[in-house]
Amino acid sequence: MPLSDSARAAIIKVPAVTLGFWIIKILATTLGETAGDTVSMSMNLGYLVGSAIFLGALVILVALQIAATRYRPFLYWATIIASTTAGTTMADFATRSLGIGYAGGSALLLTLVLMALFAWYRTLGSIAVETVHEPRAELFYWITITVSQTLGTALGDWFADTGGLGYIGAAAIFAAGLALLVLLYAKTSVSRVTLFWTAFILTRPLGAAVGDFLDKPVDHGGLAFSRPLASVVLGVAIVLMIALARDRDRSAAVTVGPA
Repeated sequence: MPLSDSARAAIIKVPAVTLGFWIIKILATTLGETAGDTVSMSMNLGYLVGSAIFLGALVILVALQIAATRYRPFLYWATIIASTTAGTTMADFATRSLGIGYAGGSALLLTLVLMALFAWYRTLGSIAVETVHEPRAELFYWITITVSQTLGTALGDWFADTGGLGYIGAAAIFAAGLALLVLLYAKTSVSRVTLFWTAFILTRPLGAAVGDFLDKPVDHGGLAFSRPLASVVLGVAIVLMIALARDRDRSAAVTVGPA
């Protein structure tokens, strides 16, 4: 028997894709950049050690997310942040330490994103987030997210560092790309699933460019803010946004009442 909309919503363990979702996502990707740089650069641990630390945290959080019986906002967004910080250090390791450059790293990571989506679709028949309510779908979901976060970091650095755009110019390019996706969503019948994953990828280089603008030296086009301080401020903003969204959801449930 097909599930009702309310029953389906109860078992889906990812948030609804709303404006608040995208705001928190951009804040989380910016935090991923500053936190990743804090560990790999400010703490001088390097990209490989930083990647190992964040990947370890990510594996633990994904396991907890899969074990959860319902959507838990703080657990979900902690997992997103772990994926974006891991993406930061892994992208830097691939493009800098391995020496394959931004173009090579971006091409490799784009291939991995497409492979993850293809394997997910062939296995379960859908890559829509509305289907993420069982372990296999969740595993594909988090693999795709982590690789897309890594791709987004490489793209952001590529545009900002070698495209002559600077961090603000790169951020403006990706913001314009997101605005185009909003227009396509509102005015066309382009696949919503395609638009979602494209937007998910593009928010990462936007966050990467903004994060670099905040913490890179002035002579490199940044504001030279303290990386740890910027990370704390972004983390507080994310917590407040999650709490606000959760309170709003509770208020809506009280207003509507039981079904």
